[in-house]
Amino acid sequence: MKTKKKIYIAGCGGMLGEAFYTQFKNDYEIKCTDIDVNEKWLTELDFRNYENYREDVLQFNPDFLFHLGAFTDLEYCETHVEDTYKTNTLSVENACYIANELNIPLLYISTAGIFDGQKEIYDDWDVPNPLGQYARSKYAGELFVKENVRKHLICRAGWMMGGGPKKDKKFIQKLMKQIKEGKKELFIVNDKDGTPTFTHDFAKNVKALLQKEYWGLYNMVCGGQTSRYEVTEELLKILNLHNKIKLTPVKSDYFKEIYFAQRPACERLINAKLTLRNLNLMQDWKVALNEYISNYYQGYLD
Repeated sequence: MKTKKKIYIAGCGGMLGEAFYTQFKNDYEIKCTDIDVNEKWLTELDFRNYENYREDVLQFNPDFLFHLGAFTDLEYCETHVEDTYKTNTLSVENACYIANELNIPLLYISTAGIFDGQKEIYDDWDVPNPLGQYARSKYAGELFVKENVRKHLICRAGWMMGGGPKKDKKFIQKLMKQIKEGKKELFIVNDKDGTPTFTHDFAKNVKALLQKEYWGLYNMVCGGQTSRYEVTEELLKILNLHNKIKLTPVKSDYFKEIYFAQRPACERLINAKLTLRNLNLMQDWKVALNEYISNYYQGYLD
């Protein structure tokens, strides 16, 4: 009987980690760790502590190391700079050292947010120009992985959606929370463009790359470029609330006191390399959004 390959997944407690656990648990032997043990399948580890991180990975002796976790709250990153680089950059360097010691491939999650928004669409070969501390810390991680680990996967996500009410700290859950609270008018920015990314599609596509051993850097977002406003319109249609809730478009300045960190006006990605390799498994964002809401929000608004 063929033994399953082993994957150590660090920073697995969030919305993306939940999808990776679900998509990989049956085909691989996995160990999932996080600083926040919020599932029975998680064990505690702070990957910022190099000695502890190294010891735990070496003990498991995996065939692959997945480094998922990061601070993704842009305002937190702007106001806690040292903590941001310790978590988003130095911990990635830790992962590189460990992967090299074991001579195993490393997966690193990057972001569309590393671009400056001057172009309408970014492919895998466009050169990033990060604007804020979050983007800088993530791009620094990208560069270190690229330069130091021979077999690596760097996968760039867009506007992440997944995990449901329990784990989603991003745009969709913020909207769902307002709807659940009974808001009859939503104020949505109409000057921010990007590409949604469903966590389960993302995890499936990583698995496909891993199995083919197509190492390197990949944009990995859902199909179809869109805006925050259009995503909200589609969400209300899915919920059949488009005639009951008023949508009011506003500029980003409307929220400048809450969301003061600099964000690119456009962070639309296309999966050029995945498409050329005939390995683009990412669904259209409207299909993925519908699947997400159907699977995770049954009864949430009741």
